[in-house]
Order: sequence, then structure tokens, then C-alpha cells
Amino acid sequence: MCLAPHLPNYLTHPDARLDNNVAERGLRPLTIGRKNWLFVGSEDSGRSAATILSLVQTCRNLKINPQEYLEDVLRRIMAHPAKLIHELLPDNWSTAKVS
Repeated sequence: MCLAPHLPNYLTHPDARLDNNVAERGLRPLTIGRKNWLFVGSEDSGRSAATILSLVQTCRNLKINPQEYLEDVLRRIMAHPAKLIHELLPDNWSTAKVS
């Protein structure tokens, strides 16, 4: 019986990582800011802050300027059809963006 049954995956998939450093580095700013966000006002405010932080981090991961994204989406969201709200998500935004 192999002590590390998943080890062969790393031999057949060269892009697989042995560590979790990428995910840990992504969480570090949240951990550092935890004291700052301890008093966000209410549970709803905490959910709103988490949503915005998630959108900003997603933009960063997709190489999108978060400020440009948020400004554009906040200007367009009221007139945007509810059926097409998925177009305003960061991964679809750059293709649906009106120049």
C-alpha cells in the first residue's frame, strides 16, 4: 500500500502544486485586515463587504482594474436587464463592456 496515493498525480500533471501557498497568499490580506473589519456595523454590512472584496479579488485574478470595473458596473446596473445580469460579472464583463 502506497503511503502517498496521490503522489503519482504530481508526476503526470506538471502544473499541479505540492503546496497551498497561492491560496494562503490570497487569504493573507483578509487575515491581516480582520481587526479592521471586526466592526463593519451589522451582519448585512459584513455580507456587503465580503461581496465587494470577492469582486475586487476576482478582478485582480482576471487582470481587470477593479476600480474601472466597479465604476462601470455601478453606472450600468440600474438600466441593465435583470435577465442579463450575468454579463456584469467580472469574467463576462470585459466582453460585454460598452466602450
